[in-house]
Amino acid sequence: MASKLPRTMKAWQFASASPTLEQNLFLNTSAPLPDKSSSLPADQILVNVLAVSLNPVDYKFPEIPFLGRLITGSPATPSIDFAGRVAATGPNSQKVSSTDLKPGQLVYGRLDGPTKFGTLAEYTIAPRAGCVPIPSGVSVIDAACAASVALTAYQCIIPKLRGGGGAEGQRVFINGGSGGCGTFGIQIAKAVGCQVTTSCSGGNVSLCKSLGADSVIDYRSQDVVAELRKMPPFDLVVDNVGEPRDLYWAAPSFTKPGAPYVQTGAPAINLGFVWSNLTKSMWPRWFGGGQRPWEFLKLQSKLEDYAQIGRWMQEGKVRAVVDEVFSMDDKGPVKAFEKLRTGRTRGKIVVKIAEQWE
Repeated sequence: MASKLPRTMKAWQFASASPTLEQNLFLNTSAPLPDKSSSLPADQILVNVLAVSLNPVDYKFPEIPFLGRLITGSPATPSIDFAGRVAATGPNSQKVSSTDLKPGQLVYGRLDGPTKFGTLAEYTIAPRAGCVPIPSGVSVIDAACAASVALTAYQCIIPKLRGGGGAEGQRVFINGGSGGCGTFGIQIAKAVGCQVTTSCSGGNVSLCKSLGADSVIDYRSQDVVAELRKMPPFDLVVDNVGEPRDLYWAAPSFTKPGAPYVQTGAPAINLGFVWSNLTKSMWPRWFGGGQRPWEFLKLQSKLEDYAQIGRWMQEGKVRAVVDEVFSMDDKGPVKAFEKLRTGRTRGKIVVKIAEQWE
């Protein structure tokens, strides 16, 4: 079911991502709506986008030589996170959810990955598993912020803890506590009773402590590994940064035997990144391979995970940290990506696609 749709939309697009995505972004004021907008497949939702939060993958993936452009096509619209209103719904197969979303309903979520019709536009098509109602009392901006990073933080922590997240006092180290995944990760770990240590620059120590971190390591003035070795061993490591490069290999000296090491971030996606991951995950331990279980998180949109995150946000146990909000116009997305690329953001960067939605 759908209300009458426009024939075109505003969308930020790129035909090349060399040397950087933001240097090639342009605003198309008469872009076509996503394919199949008027005849949606089952369990697909057409969303009128109101706000978008940016993630490093939004520019890192398109900038992969050949592969990025091959997958997204050209011209393409970047970004995968959104908050908006349901414009239309495909048939409900009942395989994902027995609950129908209604046109006009406020929703938030994420696409499964970079695509030709990303979210930095007035309309996008989202899978039902990655499109959920915005909880009562949660703002559109905060919901947009939570779309991918809160889900990432949840899946890095809750399923990996002994007892499935219900054990009080487990010790978690979050490498990179002041970015999107880190700010949500600290709060989620504290919500289930963990002791949290995190790392960040000196200017963000107070932010991390305000979110609940029990101890904070300033990576600029302290040796992260040396500081971790002074502490009681950890039950879980979440690495949102991928640096220092020896962090995983040093993990046996500051974690309990069998403690999972879950990585979500990396300085760059290249052959070195692929090789490093292979040695951590597949190289035999007796031949110099990793001594702790390692994985690069494969994020999956799950309605039950979103439901728990939504309850915590309603209860005030988890909140979004917003670094800056940019406009859809006046090169807002270009400036937003430029800031995101610095790696010095506090929480999330948001682009408002619509100026009003109340």
